[in-house]
Amino acid sequence: MATREEITDRCQALYDDLTFTAAREWKAAKDGRHVIGFMPMYVPRELIHAAGMMALGILGGGDNLEVIQGDAYYQSYICRIPRSTIELLLTDRLDFVDGMLFPSICDVIRNLSGMWKLLRPDVYSHYFDVPQNYDREVGGEFYIHELGVLKEDLKISGRKITDDDLRNSIALYNESRRLTRELYQFRADKPWLAPSSEVYLINRAGMLIPPEDHNQLIKDYIAAASEEDRPKRDNSRVVISGSFCEQPPLNLIKSIEMSGCYVVDDDYMLVNRWFTKEVPTDGDPLKALSYTFLEASVKMPSCFEPDEDNKGQFLVDSVRENNAEGVIFAATSFCDPALLERPILQDVLNDADIPHISFKYAENTGQMQPIREQAGTFADSIKLWS
Repeated sequence: MATREEITDRCQALYDDLTFTAAREWKAAKDGRHVIGFMPMYVPRELIHAAGMMALGILGGGDNLEVIQGDAYYQSYICRIPRSTIELLLTDRLDFVDGMLFPSICDVIRNLSGMWKLLRPDVYSHYFDVPQNYDREVGGEFYIHELGVLKEDLKISGRKITDDDLRNSIALYNESRRLTRELYQFRADKPWLAPSSEVYLINRAGMLIPPEDHNQLIKDYIAAASEEDRPKRDNSRVVISGSFCEQPPLNLIKSIEMSGCYVVDDDYMLVNRWFTKEVPTDGDPLKALSYTFLEASVKMPSCFEPDEDNKGQFLVDSVRENNAEGVIFAATSFCDPALLERPILQDVLNDADIPHISFKYAENTGQMQPIREQAGTFADSIKLWS
């Protein structure tokens, strides 16, 4: 079995590789394979897998990509991820993908889908909408229709998606979500054995390799990390909120840890654990995906929350379930969904007497010292006065 260090080194290499070598090699290994890219929110990867294709998470260019051409296509007062994604496209780092899905995150990503069509009209692209009405007869039927449209579109693979294919893929991703939750629970229980930076890399790898490989990777990491004897520190236990789309630099995650915080929950790459219960594998698989989305999705700012009276309660629940002592709101600059929802969430935390701080970042943020000092002061204040 691989060691923890070997596993995290592999994930670090995947993280650093802006040419997506692993996905390219997967595609080239067998004739007729296809790769479909998607932006960092929920898309029904089960459909992509059932079509025999690989779902590839495109999470921007991070802090290792200099954006030159991408800046010409977007104004400066929006988040960086659309500009770096365009940069990836124009520099041929995404020249091997056979399609792109743009989920309903915000207006910027909606417009990015149109920009992709203008720049690469020969490559399939689709703005994938989700219901904002959570009644089965309304939003459920709408979503079944959207899933059906995507199912037909994915015939570009040359393979018809059968119900049995889709049920098998649902079962696979049920296992993937279960293992991801197990990984998060392992970190919450013993954060000194599973640092947030390592858990992030393991989670991120799930965007870049087939789900079968990622499932095994999670198992191997938990097994290897459990065997190690790493020092336990008197750190403050915190929850990170607001980083669901544009991802923070890895050094930012490390800086929060180095400041004296154990991150015991976060909203990085929620797509890996979007459903809070298993999707049924009997009956109509499209209905199963639709109704599970309506009734068992994680809470996040880009999706309507039907129970307005309990808005934000999920964050209080996360703090309590993970024995956290505070919340760090870390959102991308100009991220309307996260920043507009933050005051509501802060009010909920205030009512529950849960301490919190906030700061903003960009995927290419380079100066970590102010963030480390702010997070460190927060951790100290929790220990001294909470």
